[in-house]
Amino acid sequence: MWYLPYSWQPQVRISTVTSDPPPSRSVDLPLSGIRVLELGQLIAGPFCGQLLGHFGAEIIKVEPPSTGDPLRVWRELDIDGTSPWFRSLARNKKSVAIDLRKEEGRQIVKQLAVKSDVIIENFKPGTLEKWGLGPEELYKENPSLIFTRVSGYGQTGPWSSRPGYASVCEAESGFRYINGQPDPNTGLLLGPPTRPNISLGDSVAGLHAAFGTVLALLAKQKNVSQGRQGGQTVDVSIMESMLNLMEGIVPEYDRKGKVRGPSGSSVTGIVPTNAYPCLPSASTPTSPTYVIIGANGDTLYARLMRAIGREDLIGPAFAHNHHRVARQVEIEEAISAWTGQRHVEEVLTVLDVAGVPVGRVVSVKEIVEGEQVKARGAVEDVWVGGEGDGWNVKMPKVFPVLDGCDAKTKWAGPDLGAHTEDILGDLGLSVDQITRLRDDGVIG
Repeated sequence: MWYLPYSWQPQVRISTVTSDPPPSRSVDLPLSGIRVLELGQLIAGPFCGQLLGHFGAEIIKVEPPSTGDPLRVWRELDIDGTSPWFRSLARNKKSVAIDLRKEEGRQIVKQLAVKSDVIIENFKPGTLEKWGLGPEELYKENPSLIFTRVSGYGQTGPWSSRPGYASVCEAESGFRYINGQPDPNTGLLLGPPTRPNISLGDSVAGLHAAFGTVLALLAKQKNVSQGRQGGQTVDVSIMESMLNLMEGIVPEYDRKGKVRGPSGSSVTGIVPTNAYPCLPSASTPTSPTYVIIGANGDTLYARLMRAIGREDLIGPAFAHNHHRVARQVEIEEAISAWTGQRHVEEVLTVLDVAGVPVGRVVSVKEIVEGEQVKARGAVEDVWVGGEGDGWNVKMPKVFPVLDGCDAKTKWAGPDLGAHTEDILGDLGLSVDQITRLRDDGVIG
C-alpha cells in the first residue's frame, strides 16, 4: 500500500493535455479555477459535470479502465465504436481510467479528491462510504470539499437504498401519470403513460445538481471569508427533481381535492394550447403534420379567432381563460377545422402576421437545418480525433448564454484514459509508478 503526498490549495490549475486538441484556456469564466472530480456515470452526474465544465471548471472524469463509462457504447456508435452521445456529454472533460474496485485505485481517487473543490457522484447511496470515499472520510483531509450526490430518492429515507433509474423515479414523482391519454369518463389516466423519448429525469436531476453545486460554491466563499469551513453536501434526488417541476399539482390537490390526470397534447385548465393537424407538407407527403398553437392569453385568443375567421367565438362567453375552459371542445374543434384545411406554411404565415404564438412539430432534421438554430449557433460542430485524422460531430451547444462570457466547447468527450498520465503526474507519480499501476490493472 502506498499513499501520495499532497498539498491542497484552492488555486487555478494549469494542465498540459496533449491527447486532444489543445484547450483555449480562459481564466475569466465563472468557474475558472474550480476542480471537479466526476465519479458518476451515464447521465445524471455527468450532465452536471458537463454544465460546470462549460463554464470553466476543470472536470476530471474517473472511469473504469476496461470499459469506461457505459454511455460510451450506448445507442448509435461512430466509426471508432464510441457513442456520439458520449462525445457530447463528456465534452471539456479529462478522462482518467482508475479501477475503484482496487484499494490502490481508491487511494489515487482519494488523493484527487483532496486536491479538488467538488466531487460529483451518482452511485447507489452507501457505495462511496463502503470504499472509504464518503464525505465523513474525505472531510478529514479536505474540509472545504463540496460533495454533490445524485441518487434516485436521496441519501436518507426508507427508499434511499433503492436503485435510482430515471424512468422509475419519473413514475414515482407523478410525472408519468399526467402524460398520456385521459379516460373520457373520469379524466384520469387511460392505459399506459406516454414517456418522453429521452432520459428526462436524469437531465433534470443533473440541472438541479449543477445549480446546487454553484450554490454550495457561493456558500463556501462566504463561509471561508468568515473563517468557517466551506465543505457541504448537495443531496440531489431524481424523484424530487421531477417533483420540483410539477407546478400547482400538489397545492391544487391539497386545497381543492383535485387529482390532475393526463391531457393528451393539451394542458389541463388552459385553453387554447394544443397540437393541431395540418395538411401534409410537400417534403413529407405521407406523414401527419402538426403545429402547436399557444393562444391562452385573452388578447392572443381574440387575435387567433379573428385570424381564422371565427369572430363568433369572441365575446363575454370567451373573454377569460376560465370561460374558455368551459367551452374547450368547441374552441378546439374550430381551430382544428381551420388548420386541417391548410399546409403548415400557410398556418405559420397567417398566425405570425396576427402575432399568435405558433410553431411546427419538427424532427431533429429540421432542428439542425433551422434558421434560428443556425443564427444562434445552437448546434455546433465539434472535432473528434487528432489533427487531420478525425471528424466533426454536431452537438447541441451548452446553455445558457451569459453576456460577456466566452464559454465554449474546447474538446469532445475524450478517449478512455486519455489524461491518466497527465493527471497522475500532477499528483507526483513517477513514470515507473504509473507503468507499474497500469501493469497491475489499477489504471488504464
